[in-house]
Amino acid sequence: MRKPGSIRLRLAIGLLAIGALLGLSPGVGSDRAYVGWRDAWRAAFDVAPDRQHLLTKPRTDLNADGRIDDAEIARYVLNARAIGFDHRLARSLLALVVGATLASCGATFQVLFRNPLATPYTLGVASGGALGAMLALRFGLLERVAGVPLMTLCAFFGGLAVVALVFVFARGSRRLTSNELLLAGVTLGMFCSAMMLLVQFMSNERLTFALVRWMMGSLDTVTSARAVELLPFVAPAWLVLIASAPALNQYRLGDELALSRGIRVVRLQVICVVACTLATAAVVAHCGPIGFVGLVVPQLAGRVFRWDCRILLPASLLVGGGFLIVCDFLAQSAMSAAAALTERRLSGTILPIGVVTALVGVPTFLIVLARRTGRDADPDR
Repeated sequence: MRKPGSIRLRLAIGLLAIGALLGLSPGVGSDRAYVGWRDAWRAAFDVAPDRQHLLTKPRTDLNADGRIDDAEIARYVLNARAIGFDHRLARSLLALVVGATLASCGATFQVLFRNPLATPYTLGVASGGALGAMLALRFGLLERVAGVPLMTLCAFFGGLAVVALVFVFARGSRRLTSNELLLAGVTLGMFCSAMMLLVQFMSNERLTFALVRWMMGSLDTVTSARAVELLPFVAPAWLVLIASAPALNQYRLGDELALSRGIRVVRLQVICVVACTLATAAVVAHCGPIGFVGLVVPQLAGRVFRWDCRILLPASLLVGGGFLIVCDFLAQSAMSAAAALTERRLSGTILPIGVVTALVGVPTFLIVLARRTGRDADPDR
């Protein structure tokens, strides 16, 4: 017989999946121009909206006699298609890719380092990427190279450079251990944080605001191009991590036992760290550092699936994507609700996604932590 707590957790994950499906619907969300479910799907198939339905929509331009002309209907259909699919669906797809990547990398690092507080940013990839982006902003490197913003490239290579230095300093002996990687990653991350404070101190107010705003994370996108740009970096990492799941299960039981069963521990560590680093660096470069996804989702999935990596990693992919879609939906809806309450137009402002993931992630993590008992906790953690 299943425990009531286990049933409630499964119910919570089911509700999260439903929320993800709702978030992927082009009719859901809050924008300056409202487009509902029916109009978004009608526009997708070039079907004009019902004229009587349009009369009830806000901000609809009517003729003097109260009728809607054909030009207005054509304009509305174009707006519905642009808002419903080019904007909302593209934004949800980006959230799905980013959330899945951060959650799967976080789960891998928590298993790899045997530390429930490990995140995709533990080795300093976020700090290095943020420092690279800040330096690009500070020195006005806003050009594009091969269609990619130079700031994005600086963030990507900044994250990779820090992790490369982590490997250099951690490899004090021929045997690379997870403790050495953790210590080197935390130390270099603190150094990058100090350098970021120095860059902010040397910047003017406008630039400082831009730097701080970038650090909050963003899923702003107009088309699905950003999600497509991420796939060559993150999709191979997903496949590598899922293929490494059986070896990670053996690794969880201890280095010596894993070695006795034919697992090449150092090789496994390097492969997983490199795959996670490339994927996380790409995410940070495109969206900035988005926190708590890589910390909360693996704990939630591990609570349900008992840290069997063959199930945990695919589950983290799905739950992580759904979690970030729901958070993005809340970020879009919050400002519209605030505007309705204050009766003021807030110029289409959307809460930074990093703020919402923290507001949602912290209570979720504390609830999961409070419900962990000695019997439910993983023996190695």
